Amino acid sequence: MKGLIIINAYPNGAKFYRQAERIAEELRALGCETDVKRNGEIYATLDNVGKVSLSFAEQYDFAIYLDKDKYLGKALEASGLKLYNSAQAIETCDDKMQTYFALRNAGVALARTIPAPLCYTPNAKADEKFLENVAKKLGFPLVVKKSYGSFGAGVQLVHGIPELIETANKFLYEPHFYQEFIEQSSGKDIRVIVIGGKVAAAMERVAQKGEFRSNVELGGVGKKIDLPENYAQTAIKAAKALGLDYCGVDILERGDGLVCEVNSNAFFEGIESVTGVNVAKAYAKYILSNR
Repeated sequence: MKGLIIINAYPNGAKFYRQAERIAEELRALGCETDVKRNGEIYATLDNVGKVSLSFAEQYDFAIYLDKDKYLGKALEASGLKLYNSAQAIETCDDKMQTYFALRNAGVALARTIPAPLCYTPNAKADEKFLENVAKKLGFPLVVKKSYGSFGAGVQLVHGIPELIETANKFLYEPHFYQEFIEQSSGKDIRVIVIGGKVAAAMERVAQKGEFRSNVELGGVGKKIDLPENYAQTAIKAAKALGLDYCGVDILERGDGLVCEVNSNAFFEGIESVTGVNVAKAYAKYILSNR
C-alpha cells in the first residue's frame, strides 16, 4: 500500500507542511509508505482524445488531497486515483455559497443568507437599492463574506447603510454574500472534526477581545468542550450531505446549532493541542480501513 499527500503548489506557511507530515507520519506508523508532494510536482495532461495521463501518480493507491485546486483533483480522479476528499466535495466546500446550497436539504440550520449579484462590468458601482433590500431583510449589524477565503479573511461585520455600500463596492468583483449576524454566537463558535461520518474531536473557539471572528489565526483561543449531541448530529449531517471523508464543521451556538462553514481541509494542529485527540492518526486509520 502506498499513499500520496498533495498540498498546494504555493504553500502559505509552514503549517501546510506540518499538516501533511503529521498525516504521513501516522500512515507510515501503520505500515503505509507515504510521500508528500506539492501540486506543481504532478503533471496532468489531457490529450486530444480526452485521456488523462499523470507524471507519476499512477504508482499510488490513494491520495489525500490537501489542496483546493479543482483541476488537478479532477485529473487525478479521471486517472482512477481515489482521493480523500473527493474533488467535487472539495470544490463545493471551497465556495461558501455553494456549500449553503448543498446543505439546504440536509436537515441542518443555516443563517439567513443573500448572495450578491455577480459583477463583470468595469467601473460599476454596487446597486444601492439591492443593498437597501438586503438591510431590510437581515437588519444591522449584518455580515458580509467573500465566497472564497480562509482563516476569517474576507469577512466583515457592517453596522449601517454607508458601511454596507462601502463594503459592497470593495467586494464587487469577487463572489460574496450577505448573512444575518448571530448575536448569541458573537466572538465564539464550535469547531467539530468529522472523520468517516463520526465526530473525532471538538472545541469551542473564543475570539480575542473586540473581534467577532473566532478563528485561531486571528487570535482566537480553543477550549475543550463536551460536545452536545445535537451539535454532533448537525456536524455529521453536514459532512454527509457534502460527501466528505474528513472535514471541520464550524457551528454557531443558537438552538441546535447553525452551520457557519465547512472546511474540507481543516487544520487540526490546534484542536489536537486543546483536546489531546490524535486527529491525524484517526484520519490515517479511517483511510486504511476503507481501502
